[in-house]
Amino acid sequence: MSEMIEIKEQEERFVLVSVAVSDGDDTAESLDELEELAATAGAKTVAKVIQNRESAHPGTYIGKGKIDEVRELAIELKATGVVCDDELSPAQLKNLEDAIQMKVLDRTVLILDIFARRASTREGKIQVELAQLRYRATRLIGLRNSLSRLGGGIGTRGPGEKKLEIDRRLVKERISQLKQELDEIKKNRETSRSLRSKNSIPVVSIVGYTNAGKSTLLNHLTNAGVLEEDKLFATLDPTTRKLELASGQQVLLTDTVGFIRKLPHHLIEAFRSTLEEAKYADIILHVVDSANPNAYKQMHIVYETLKNLGIQDKVIITAFNKQDKLTTDIILKDFKADYTVRISAKTGNDVDKLLELIEKVLNESKILVEKVFSYQEAGKIQAIRKYGQLLEEEYRDDGIYVKANVPKEIYQSL
Repeated sequence: MSEMIEIKEQEERFVLVSVAVSDGDDTAESLDELEELAATAGAKTVAKVIQNRESAHPGTYIGKGKIDEVRELAIELKATGVVCDDELSPAQLKNLEDAIQMKVLDRTVLILDIFARRASTREGKIQVELAQLRYRATRLIGLRNSLSRLGGGIGTRGPGEKKLEIDRRLVKERISQLKQELDEIKKNRETSRSLRSKNSIPVVSIVGYTNAGKSTLLNHLTNAGVLEEDKLFATLDPTTRKLELASGQQVLLTDTVGFIRKLPHHLIEAFRSTLEEAKYADIILHVVDSANPNAYKQMHIVYETLKNLGIQDKVIITAFNKQDKLTTDIILKDFKADYTVRISAKTGNDVDKLLELIEKVLNESKILVEKVFSYQEAGKIQAIRKYGQLLEEEYRDDGIYVKANVPKEIYQSL
């Protein structure tokens, strides 16, 4: 009887390379994050190299001396490839691959690869393929040799080799087709959004740096069953769940894709309709990983991304999450937030305080109503219960006396 042969995917081993253009920048932290991205993509980092230069080399990203050093290091440590911590131009990618004589990837390819693995819904898959094709369309000319050498593994998932072999015209056609499909999904999203606003259900959009604990919080609050992992971009597809607050009023919680340093612009474009959910929210719930030493930097990146998406002038509640992981009593501040609260989504500690804050914010935007409704108008009281906060209710001879806080939209219908 023939033996069964177990075919195991060979673990890729990467040397990570970055260029520091000024003293005291965050190159080292960014490279640590690149190591996390590589691990999420299933690869092992064997070395990290930083070159100090006035700017990245226009032709090869790093200088000649550093190229020799990286090549020798890669051979010595049996690396299978090199990953650069910036998006490389087609020329830089080709020249560096020729000089090092092994696979070269950039940060963008690594993030796109993770997204290709993580996307599970039709929308997510379309968005990722669109981002990958846009990235590759600019690299099809003059890259055929190096692309055919890739031979599978990280950086070739998603559309993969077959897409690399077709010409730009076909890529353009495919991009156009995917954009049409996304436009259809966007229309459906806008329809459901307008239905939500008609129903006056407030929307709370959860934003934050990747791995800040957004999915854990959503699961804790709504039993949403969203994947929770201590990895970057563990969840990619947006989730919306209904939550009933202590007063009985309902809100919709919407999770968004995690933000990250140097989030590829192709991805921001492809995921724009998903990310813009936050634009139509009543409250932005900003989740921060308090235990991360780069918490302030991550908060800054989240606000910059929101600004780039045109999301401003929203009530922001910042939840300083992962308090259970803190060994010292760190007090973080967020001057851009209207309210802050310290929580642990994992243990559920002080999550009730967060819910109280959400309720407080919603009530501040409501109008106080004191009115006697006839018994024929009892349906209106049901709407108050669902979308507002019923403070007093009394059955009288002439009808039902109600004192309540209601949203502006409901107030007009009353």
